[in-house]
Amino acid sequence: MKISGAEAVIRCLLAEGVDLVYGYPGGAIMPVYDELYKFQDQLHHVLVRHEQGATHAAQGYARATGKVGVAIATSGPGATNLVTGIADAQIDSTPMVCITGQVGRHLLGSDAFQETDIIGISTPVTKWNFQVTEASQIPEIIAKAFYIARSGRPGPVLIDITKNAQFDEFEFSYEKCTAIRSYVPVPKLKLDKVAEAAALINSAKKPFIVFGQGIILGQAEEQLKAFIEKSGIPAGWTILGLSALPTDHPLNVGMLGMHGNYAPNLLTNECDVLIALGMRFDDRVTGKLSTYAKQAKVIHFEIDPAEVDKNVKTEVAVLGDVKEALNALLPLIDAKSHDLWHNEFKELHKIEVESVINEELNPTNGKGISMGETMEMINKHSNGDAIIVSDVGQHQMFACRYAKFNQTKSNITSGGLGTMGFALPASIGAKMGRPDREVVAIIGDGGFQMTIQELGTIFQTKVPVKIVILNNEFLGMVRQWQELFFDNRYASTNMINPNFVAIAEGYYIKSKKVTQREDLDAAVAEMMASKDSYFLEVMVEKENNVFPMIPTGACVSEIRLS
Repeated sequence: MKISGAEAVIRCLLAEGVDLVYGYPGGAIMPVYDELYKFQDQLHHVLVRHEQGATHAAQGYARATGKVGVAIATSGPGATNLVTGIADAQIDSTPMVCITGQVGRHLLGSDAFQETDIIGISTPVTKWNFQVTEASQIPEIIAKAFYIARSGRPGPVLIDITKNAQFDEFEFSYEKCTAIRSYVPVPKLKLDKVAEAAALINSAKKPFIVFGQGIILGQAEEQLKAFIEKSGIPAGWTILGLSALPTDHPLNVGMLGMHGNYAPNLLTNECDVLIALGMRFDDRVTGKLSTYAKQAKVIHFEIDPAEVDKNVKTEVAVLGDVKEALNALLPLIDAKSHDLWHNEFKELHKIEVESVINEELNPTNGKGISMGETMEMINKHSNGDAIIVSDVGQHQMFACRYAKFNQTKSNITSGGLGTMGFALPASIGAKMGRPDREVVAIIGDGGFQMTIQELGTIFQTKVPVKIVILNNEFLGMVRQWQELFFDNRYASTNMINPNFVAIAEGYYIKSKKVTQREDLDAAVAEMMASKDSYFLEVMVEKENNVFPMIPTGACVSEIRLS
């Protein structure tokens, strides 16, 4: 079958099972869009309002479904507008394939109209990238792209296709990629290392589990639950690991990190064996590395060898697929309860409840609505079954601290890069990927305005996402730091905002603004009951801080409750 390179791109996507792509057309990618028009009954294209929105929507789709998200853009500024989303996907291990158009091969390096070296630009933030200059290369490169993006530790791949390669014809055939020489996505599990880990775990008096997104990516939620319940070991999570274990599980002791829970942060430096499952010991979790868990023997279950001993020295490293590793570990560990150790977490949790949580969820200080009580109201009306997509800032920490989850792949947020503007487009992708679930975006007034134009995508596609803006008229997280560490010098953090409800209504999205606590319950109930998209602005306390907090560079045991 002799076809054009542009048609080959579409047929390759269909062969990989892709039925939904996000993108924005332009001159250098027009041949592909012309073929998309012909195949629109098989491949649905969502026109976003900015290319960054395409990557975040593809991320939301990938995180909610476990499939590879796909974004398409033209050359030059179209391609460079993808970079933030690509970098976000890289650090958060999100499988994504981005396809960009490029000027014709004969124009490469000539500074032609809308030419940029997107291969050079994206190399530091992609798992792999490749520039296609001949049509015949397209099937092999796209097959490799999907294999690399989804295999092992997932990540983003970019394919740049010159315009001549899109127009030229060749004899088309497609074969999925199942292996690449010298690329080993999953290290072979060493059973002797599993046995070493089991021996340490069985001898531990105060063991502690920290699990990350690797559990979700590795589809090891059931193995995690079985391991925790058999061993009786308390388990805490990173923000990307949230929802791998039900929030109300009795051995779930909460979030690690800068704004994590008091008990798991404090007791990290008192455990004797620290078992890290699918997490990478980033600085937000560890705080000051020179004091982090120095008393503990560390066992690291990890798929990426580059992460082992990168930040924290391990006693035993178990490389390989986490699901396979936990299946091998389960028969080797002793059934225990560790009740006395678990009680230490419970006692410290009581302190946090009395010092922080009660006032946050049930304010008595006469001030405005808190972010925490807003999240609690969402829990009430979602029953813990919604997908929560949070942006970046104080509201993100409140969402991660207080959202309730009954099932996995329910917490979608920008973790490693901390990208403001992530949530609105990501919620579109999450809802399109999981139309059977409610999707609620939690966004601050600052981050919302970074990708506010994606309200147009919601209007055009009629995707029924629920949007909650927690408006404190500040860049809240930066303001909190300015209050605590810069003597209340609020430099460039006060926000003078537009009429958000009027803007949402301009996109024909049903909207409501809540300024009084007594109106919050009914408004959230109305939003959750809506079958269509819904915009809810909640005016929250202007100078509400999120605690506990570990100052940057401080030891995890220096956690502050106020």
